[in-house]
Amino acid sequence: MAALFDPERVKKFAEIVSREYRALGITTALGSQIDLATDPRWMRLQDTLGLDWERTVKMTRAYCDGLQTTEDAEDGWGKHSVNAMVKHWPGGGTGEGGRDAHYAFGQFAVYPGGKFEEHLKPFTEGAFCLEGPTKKAASVMPYYTVSWEQDKKNHENVGNSYSEYMIKDLLRGKYGYDGVVCTDWDITADPGADLDDFGSRCYGTENLTVAQRHLRIIMNGVDQFGGNQDKKPVMEAYDMGCQLYGEEAMRRRMEESGFWKNILSGKTAPGKQMRQ
Repeated sequence: MAALFDPERVKKFAEIVSREYRALGITTALGSQIDLATDPRWMRLQDTLGLDWERTVKMTRAYCDGLQTTEDAEDGWGKHSVNAMVKHWPGGGTGEGGRDAHYAFGQFAVYPGGKFEEHLKPFTEGAFCLEGPTKKAASVMPYYTVSWEQDKKNHENVGNSYSEYMIKDLLRGKYGYDGVVCTDWDITADPGADLDDFGSRCYGTENLTVAQRHLRIIMNGVDQFGGNQDKKPVMEAYDMGCQLYGEEAMRRRMEESGFWKNILSGKTAPGKQMRQ
């Protein structure tokens, strides 16, 4: 799609995708991947829309509009709509040495040119500013990475879903994103013994329990745990949260996430509620 240099054709492709997905009962797509491909060594470079942020913004808008918009629906959300889960906030293409954060040896995202804000633009100027009636991508997935030395508030170097600054302060606060936030896959388990173990992704929170990791992520404003099929640590996190923040606050937070889960599953239309 990036090689087409043609947002209209990208939009048409996404419209076809949405109809095929809905015919299969799929209501959310884990994409598009809108990371800027600024390091040619990155193994996921071929999944991106390129390194030019301005072109990526245009392609992102086109793809999300095509995927989410049902033409005859008043607010765009209708029988052909598929929720876009854009990824990976705040940009996953900056792994140190081109290494990838699926593995612990690639956990650090670095910005030697001081271009952190540029990697946000496909989201802030693209996915969150759609030209079509659905207004914004329905969901966002943070990447595994530790955005090294970019936390201007707590000065913590932790994986993005664990970062209060990246999620609560930037994504939810400064940029006002009010859709679904879903972690990348399998980030809450204890780390493996070896640096190249696949699945050791609780970066910067190795000293916490699995339930404590869940609680931290929930309270940052994340709604879903990608790849997690086990409710036990979520319920443990809820009990911990009741003790720390009170049952009313925890129940309200969990109900917020439950509402968005229904949207992603197609049980609730997001239109009016998302605008609010």
